[in-house]
Amino acid sequence: MKSKILFTFLIAILIGTNTFSQQIRGQGGFGNASDIQRDSINTSGEVNVTLSGKTKYTDYKVFSHKRDTTYIDTTLSLKKDYKFNYLRKDLFEFLEFHNQGQTLNNLGYSFNTISRFPDIGFSAKQVSYLDVEDVKYYEVPTPTTEILYRTGLQQGQVLDALFTLNFSKRLNVSLSYKGIRSLGAYRQALVSNGNFRGAFHYRTENNQYEVRGHLTTQDFFHQENGGLTEESLINFIEDDPNFQTRARLDVNLDNSESQFDGNRVYLEHSYKLLSSKDTINNKDFSNLKIGHVFTNENKSYEFFQSSLTTDFFGSANSSNPRDQKAKSKITNNELNVEFNSKYVLGKFKAKTNFTNYTYGYDTILNSKSAINKLTIEGNAISFGADWNAKIKNFQLNAAANITPGSGRLSGNYLKGEAVFKKDSIFSVKGTLLISSKSPNFNTLLHQSEYDDYNWQNNFSNVNTRDLGFDFASKWLNASLNFTNLDNYTYFDEDSQPQQFADQITYLKVKASREFKLGKFALDNTFMYQNVSSGSSVFRVPEFVTRNTFYYTDYWFKGKPMLVNIGVTFKYFTKYNANAYNPLLAEFRIQNDEQIGFPAFDVFFNAQVRRTRLYLKVDNATSGFTDKNYFSAPNYPYRDLTIRFGLVWNWFI
Repeated sequence: MKSKILFTFLIAILIGTNTFSQQIRGQGGFGNASDIQRDSINTSGEVNVTLSGKTKYTDYKVFSHKRDTTYIDTTLSLKKDYKFNYLRKDLFEFLEFHNQGQTLNNLGYSFNTISRFPDIGFSAKQVSYLDVEDVKYYEVPTPTTEILYRTGLQQGQVLDALFTLNFSKRLNVSLSYKGIRSLGAYRQALVSNGNFRGAFHYRTENNQYEVRGHLTTQDFFHQENGGLTEESLINFIEDDPNFQTRARLDVNLDNSESQFDGNRVYLEHSYKLLSSKDTINNKDFSNLKIGHVFTNENKSYEFFQSSLTTDFFGSANSSNPRDQKAKSKITNNELNVEFNSKYVLGKFKAKTNFTNYTYGYDTILNSKSAINKLTIEGNAISFGADWNAKIKNFQLNAAANITPGSGRLSGNYLKGEAVFKKDSIFSVKGTLLISSKSPNFNTLLHQSEYDDYNWQNNFSNVNTRDLGFDFASKWLNASLNFTNLDNYTYFDEDSQPQQFADQITYLKVKASREFKLGKFALDNTFMYQNVSSGSSVFRVPEFVTRNTFYYTDYWFKGKPMLVNIGVTFKYFTKYNANAYNPLLAEFRIQNDEQIGFPAFDVFFNAQVRRTRLYLKVDNATSGFTDKNYFSAPNYPYRDLTIRFGLVWNWFI
């Protein structure tokens, strides 16, 4: 409810905005409509804008959590089409469920961005969750708004709204809300999600004191149907004309719902104690900073039913379902000292973290279970350091952290990165990650009124070693990752958490290349995967490919509209995809069904000034192909679906 009130407030601000300006990416820049003197199109397809000179596009900055800088971009490209979805991410390595906002199945895995601490778990409900690293910060010379709208599957829609402004050159505030409500084509498939973000950053003159932070409240409500029944699966696969309306197909659950909530307060600030000037370049070359980072994050998950479904989940000791909410809270305080000097070739930061955590339940839910404690809780102290240096064409980054002791947060983390960049011709990056941390809390302690879903485990730390290489150029982009996993934690065929006794060895090779000929282009992405050890519990398809053939041109006199028209083909080889368990909000291994199918998506995208329009036909060939497309066992992928949406930027 709070998120909806904040969203209403945000929309009121946006409606009150009655003067807009335009940003066009290219050799020109930003400006009010009165500032634009001439628009022209060059041969490379960029828009050149001549301005009278107040603002330009590089003034509208976006900062990541790591302080990397990009700019608000209103151009139209194929990559924008790949990211025009509820998550606003390229989902090449994922398999969507039929309704947007639901969970994703994995076609590939990445281990180069592992967090240092374990999480509450229930990971299928967190694909839409925004972590600390996902929140953006802004710096804009004029108030700026971005609106994304996309139609839902049946009834409903997606709206992602951003409003940001600078009260002064050094103080920025942004408010964002992303909401979805989509009914779904099958029974019990309603999705209602919300992500509110409020962020700010401020710095004093000469950057002596800097502070930034954000507040998030996120809620994800899903109806759970357990997939199609055996009889309905036959009707679907055989394409029975009586069941073209998918709501006629029976599902395994008709009274089940889940709710995942999270809220976070994040604050980071630093004070410069000492600085020196390079008298030649008039730049800081040595300074000493002290800093503090505060994070407080609460998460909860609840699966609830109006009556128990013992024929699907097994026996239970009660006919009156009660509150089964699992809750976690992690509070972390980091103290750090940063030294920036030419003598260390860049920045060096030493840090200490004080962390308190708790996870568990309010009461024992099942008297038949052997659980003898309600919560997992404790404290931990960790020590670490970061180093960032640049030597000619090499950029070196390293981060290390160790949490001693025997508690649930004990472990270690080490990541090293070396980047070589040759002008704009090519770049090569090598990374090494070594991590040891506890499995997610829901694998250690879980309660339910269903007898088979109660456990209390004392698992060992999961050890991860990932070696990666990335190559980027105008000719080819490629990456290779070689990963070893010890004590890999998974859910078996009976939905019980297990740790794999042997080592998992996983190889992933990915390459992409685009070919252009006049107004036509063919974009190709290919991924090869091999699990040489541990394939009995770690499943991925051997090959995944995505190929897009499209046409790009400017239409109408004066070239006011840029269009992208094309078709995307995606295919992955058959494999034993993980099955989805709605009670756990987790995926489990299964050996009964293989999934692998081709899909064709047709799109028509257009850009008119600062607005990008998207029209897409998902799974366009489903009407005359075999009904073998599934996101997970018992869960069909979407049929032919027409979606419309737009992204609109306003600059006051």
